Amino acid sequence: ALDTLSTSILTGCAALAWQLLSPHSWLKCHFLKCCNMKDTLNIPVLKRDLDQKVFGQHLAIQIVLKVLSANIQSERPRKPLVMSFHGWTGTGKSFISSIIAENLYQLSTPRRMFVHHFSTILHFPHLSHVHLYKEQLQNWIRGNVSTCPRSLFIFSEMDQMPHGLIDSIMPFLGYHGEVDGVYYGKAIFLFLNNAGGDKITEIALDHWRRMKRREDIPLKTLQSLLSEEIFTNRNSGLFQSQLIQKNVIDYFIPFLPLEYKHVTQCVRQELRTQGHPEDEDFIAEIAMAMTDYPSEERLYSTKGCKTVATKVSL
Repeated sequence: ALDTLSTSILTGCAALAWQLLSPHSWLKCHFLKCCNMKDTLNIPVLKRDLDQKVFGQHLAIQIVLKVLSANIQSERPRKPLVMSFHGWTGTGKSFISSIIAENLYQLSTPRRMFVHHFSTILHFPHLSHVHLYKEQLQNWIRGNVSTCPRSLFIFSEMDQMPHGLIDSIMPFLGYHGEVDGVYYGKAIFLFLNNAGGDKITEIALDHWRRMKRREDIPLKTLQSLLSEEIFTNRNSGLFQSQLIQKNVIDYFIPFLPLEYKHVTQCVRQELRTQGHPEDEDFIAEIAMAMTDYPSEERLYSTKGCKTVATKVSL
């Protein structure tokens, strides 16, 4: 019996040692808070989530799926993936970011550890502290990428960020391979910006007035105009930024203004989420009230789907 007990203990210790030493060990990741280096992003599942939950953003979904697929397939990307999301409030910039985060790390614990969300209003509120913020931001990114190369950094309210602050992370975003022994190529950076929304809406509205389909809006033209608009816009957070000058932002992604039909989809989805019946008159009433731009055509919702949940609750 003693021999059997000793054997069991030895076997258990060996299994425990293997778990702690293995780079893909669930035990090590649970107790030692390591980063699971095996990429968990399932592109078909991500596509399904985006198609089912995000409305009116075929251009954004198309680009996001394409670039994330290419990035995940590369064993050692040459540089971090940097995407800048632009559009009116409520068009889905934050929502798509959260869907990416949920699919990149399905479990809540690693998502809390390796997905980092910076709110300009919350984290960088004082213009007089920009030099301190720069140092803190560099240290935070350096430390977290050292712990987990596949870290996701989301910067919201970029249009309110102090000028020059985001340039402090420039050294981490280029084609350097490693910086001071830290490899940044697997990191992902998302910038969420309301700036550029008026330009996108202007182009979409002109397209509609010329009786052309929304789906035929030329993406390359839109992206080119966006980069110019953001660089010269003092309210973009990327005003005259080195990130644009040095071409380290890989994609400027336009989020189109939402039309009546897209708002109805948002309302319908929210009714399901809150467990309410899908009353067509109620859906039409909310969507009609929210499509308010331009004043004559009332084609787009200036708030997107931002206040749908509140209206449904009431």
